[in-house]
This record gives sequence, C-alpha cells and structure tokens, in this order.
Amino acid sequence: MKHHQPPTADAGVEQEADAERDAGAETEAAAGAAAAEPHDGSSPAGGSDDGGSLRRRRRMLAWVVAGAVLLTGAGVALGASIRSPAQVAADAAPPPASVLSDRVERRVLTSSVVVRGTVAAEQVLTVSPGAGAAAAGGGGKPVVTRIAKQPGAAVQAGEVLVEVSGRPVFALAGALPVYRDLKPGATGKDVGQLQAGLRALGHPTGKDPSGTYGPGTKAAVTRLYTALGYAPRPADPGDAERLQAAEDAADAAKRQVMTAKTALAKAKEAGGADTAEAQQQLAFAQADLAKAAGRLEAARAAAGPMVPADELVFLKGFPARVDAVRAGVGEPVPDGLLVLSAGAPVIRSALPAHQRELVKPGMKVEVLSEATGLAAAGTVASVADAPAPAAGGSGGAGPGTPQQGSGPDGAPGGAADPGGYALTVTPDKALDPRLAGQGVRLTVTAASSGEPVLVVPLSAVSAGADGRTTVTVLGADPADTAARRRVEVRAGMSADGMVQVEPVGGGALADGDRILVARATP
Repeated sequence: MKHHQPPTADAGVEQEADAERDAGAETEAAAGAAAAEPHDGSSPAGGSDDGGSLRRRRRMLAWVVAGAVLLTGAGVALGASIRSPAQVAADAAPPPASVLSDRVERRVLTSSVVVRGTVAAEQVLTVSPGAGAAAAGGGGKPVVTRIAKQPGAAVQAGEVLVEVSGRPVFALAGALPVYRDLKPGATGKDVGQLQAGLRALGHPTGKDPSGTYGPGTKAAVTRLYTALGYAPRPADPGDAERLQAAEDAADAAKRQVMTAKTALAKAKEAGGADTAEAQQQLAFAQADLAKAAGRLEAARAAAGPMVPADELVFLKGFPARVDAVRAGVGEPVPDGLLVLSAGAPVIRSALPAHQRELVKPGMKVEVLSEATGLAAAGTVASVADAPAPAAGGSGGAGPGTPQQGSGPDGAPGGAADPGGYALTVTPDKALDPRLAGQGVRLTVTAASSGEPVLVVPLSAVSAGADGRTTVTVLGADPADTAARRRVEVRAGMSADGMVQVEPVGGGALADGDRILVARATP
C-alpha cells in the first residue's frame, strides 16, 4: 500500500522541473516533425493529426507569452502612477529656503547721474541776410548771387560767406550778436566789438574811443570793404545832399561874418553912430557861423560808410564752420539761408526734473562715446534754472531778421529740443575731432566719499525695533545660524544700491566678510 506524502517545497520544485523537461521534449518532437514534413505541403502518412496538434500548441504558447508581457507592462505603469498621500505631500512641498549673501567691500563710493549728450560747437547761428541788400538794390526779393563758402568749409575772420543781391555777408570775431545797423555816430558795446574785429584784421580805428563810431572807425570800415572787393554802403542815401547843404550854409555864414567885419571897420573909420550897429551885425553873423559849423560837423559825423546788420555776422571763435547753405545761386534767399557753428566744442544735454538738484556747475563729468570707444573728461559749465519745452523747431530766422543764435543751450541745425533742464559740459582738454556731432554718455559725479570706505548692499542693512542699524555676518557655512553674528553699523552716503557703513559699539566688520542679504523663500 502506497502512502501519499503531502507535497513539500522541494517536491514542487521537482514537479516544475519535470514540466519544463516535458515541454522541451514536446518542442523538440514538434521541430522534428516539422523537419520531416515534405516540402510540397503534404504530411507523412499517419502523422497529420499529431503535426496539427503541435502547431496549435505552439500558437497558444505564443499568445500566452504576449499576454504575459502586456500584463507586466500594465503593472509597471500602474505602479508608477499610484502614489501614497505622503508621497504626494512630499512632492508638493517647496524646497528649503536658500541664503542670499554678498561681501563687504572697501572702495570709493560715488553717486553718479548718467544722461545722454551731444558734442556740438559752442555757438550755432542761423543767418537770414538780404533785407538791406534788397533795399540798397532798389527793392525786390533778395537773390543769392554767389556762394563763397560751401557746407563743411572752414571760415576765418573777415571772409565773405555768401553774396546776396551783389552785397557781401562776412564774419568778424565777437560774442554779442548783431541786432542793428552800425552807423557813424553810434555808440555801444557792439560798436566796440566791431572796432576790435577791424583792428584784428589790420584796420586801425584811429583815435575813436572804444564803443564810438567816429572818423577812425569809418576809415577802417572803408578799408575793410575795399579789401573784400566791395564799396561800403552809405549810412543814409541823403547824407551827401545834407552834407553839401551844411557845407553851403557854413560858407554863407563865413561870408556874412566877413561882410559884418568890413562894415564895422568902415563905421569905426567914419567915427559915426553906425559903429554900434555894425558891431551888433558882426555878433549876429558870428553866431550864425557857429551854428552852421555845428550843423556841418554833425552832418559830417553822420555821413559815411556803415555796416548793415544783414552783412555782418559775429562769431565766438575761428576757424568757424558752414553747416548748411539752403539756397543756390540765382535762387531767392530763404529764411535761415546759412547755418554756422563756431567756438570750442561743448557737450549739451538735458536733465530730468528729479535730477536737476543733484547736478551743479563745477562737478566732474566722464564723457564716453559708445560708438567709437573714445573717452574724455569734462566739467559741468551750466545748468538751466527753468526747464525747456520739449518741442522741435526749424531754427530759421523770421523775415527781416539778420541773424538768430541758438545760444549755449540751443541745438545745432534746429534739432528737436528734448526738454528738461539744459546742461552744458565743457571738456577739460580739446576733444578728439572724431567726437564732433556724436551722441555721448555723460556720467556726472554728484557726490563721492573721497576715500575708500566699507560699503554693503542696501538690502543687507536692517533696522531693529530698538532703533539700531545692523548687518548680519555669516559663518563659514552660510546655512549655520549659530555661527552668525550681528554687527551694529552707522550708515553713510548711498549710491547705486550700495551704502557706506561704519561699525560702532565695538563690532568688527572687514573687507571681504560675507554678510546676509536676504533669505530666498521659493
């Protein structure tokens, strides 16, 4: 009698091994049967049923393997998508806060104002000549008859710039603009400026006092016009007639005096009562002669060559430059025929209202051209007291206006005014010619610590409830809160996000110390 033992683990293993051997035997038998099959598709005698059964088992085995693979992949995907509540919370939690720090620096702290500027001539003038030339020529619209200086040409003192209706327009040195005709007998600073310009060209003004248009100045003006190849215009077309009439009146008065003297002499010889009457007639004749002589002197002083306002341009320095000529020969003279620039180059800019009080004359300026890399140093020359309107202008002078200057705050060529408070910077040395007309960056040093000081970012300084201002110095490990120490400081000037600090109360703070700026919490 056989006793059946319950299956053990070892027995289960043996059974699985037997099953695998049986399956392998079946596979080998199926392979052999397949090899024995004829190539024409017919099965061997007596083996057709066994071959079909083997093929069915092979197909079933392939389906089982494919299903197992699919089930395994589904299980893996499902396992990846299923998370516990604890895992979900851990994944959603923010990362730990990080420490933002910086280092203490020792350097010169400066407060700067940065604006844009343009390198331009100190003086830019728009000139509209022609009104006087038209009057001298008998009326009509003035016409350009010659262009002596083309755009871009250099101009020296005493040179003709352009000819209008046969009359010259020339330049002399002077800062005061022309605003009237300069005639014999006139006095003023503009007359003195004319005299200085004439003398600089080698035409002395004689004994005329400075600022008085006298005989010496008239002679110098005549010599200047003659050197330019033109005849000077008379101060008044009727001067010749008036001068002739005054000379005739003086001659007549002289004859009257001579007649009265003769009558007096005869009366004295006769010894009669007519002596007193003859004496009175001589006195009257002498008085008339004195009046006639005075009128003649006045007529002579008023007569002579003048310098019309539309023939003269005063420029601050030479050589100057012709920037534009807005008409050709034979064309009517437009408003703003000439645009001239003169004087040492300066840099013009405009300050916004919130920076106006930060910039003062005398402050140092760094000038940089980003386009060329050229740099220069300068000084603030002036800051306007009132803002200029933001507007564009043609820069042309109105009809009949001899010249119009943009002044120190103008823009060359009638450029648009950016508004703001006009700022003028004077270079400390002559600027590189390549900077002419370029836009540059101006960095104005508004304040400076003067010497190296300890500086930290503004955000590193904190004020406590006790009113103490402190910074936090970090240890070797920035995250180690136990190694941190607070240092009380006194804050000084600030600029560009940095502030000057000085340790107080015995605290220690040195260049290179790492300090807490903030704790960054995601």
